[in-house]
Amino acid sequence: MVLDSRYNHGHYYPPRGFVYHSLPEGYRPYYWGGRRFYFNAGVWYEPGPGGFIVSRPPVGLVIYALPPYYSTVWFGGVPYYYADDVYYVWRPDLNGYAVAEPPANADSPSSAASTPGDDFYVYPKNGQTQEQQSADRYECHSWAKGQTGFDPTEPGGGVAAGQNADKRADYRRAMTACLEARGYSVK
Repeated sequence: MVLDSRYNHGHYYPPRGFVYHSLPEGYRPYYWGGRRFYFNAGVWYEPGPGGFIVSRPPVGLVIYALPPYYSTVWFGGVPYYYADDVYYVWRPDLNGYAVAEPPANADSPSSAASTPGDDFYVYPKNGQTQEQQSADRYECHSWAKGQTGFDPTEPGGGVAAGQNADKRADYRRAMTACLEARGYSVK
């Protein structure tokens, strides 16, 4: 396993090119340009000689839930979601996250001080899988955003500067209520 410490990500992944004889439980299949890919917990696989090779997904491939461990980094006011040397961007027209090229200034992300961070600590009380946790977190985020009008992935939460603190607190309460209803402990 290799530690991905870029942007203080701090998560271990298998090295690219490593071959597994079988896919991990809970993988999701994807097809792009006539090629098959499999995704699980932030790691991408492709069929190859002897099994499934840890690989890089093609730019443009869309997923509907981010990996359970990701870091949000900002470049020019745009949030990128990063995990295992792969960047994702939200595509509202596709209602998903597209694999993106690394930003030109990938070594110099913008300050996230003006944007609310993902400061939730979520513990699965009912043994939810990583994939279920990711799906629940995304669905709760979508619901909380719809209830409050606040989106922590947008600069300033996507609300007027004077409303930021109140809307952030409303979003946090909505997100916490949703996650707790789904069997998580939230701090």
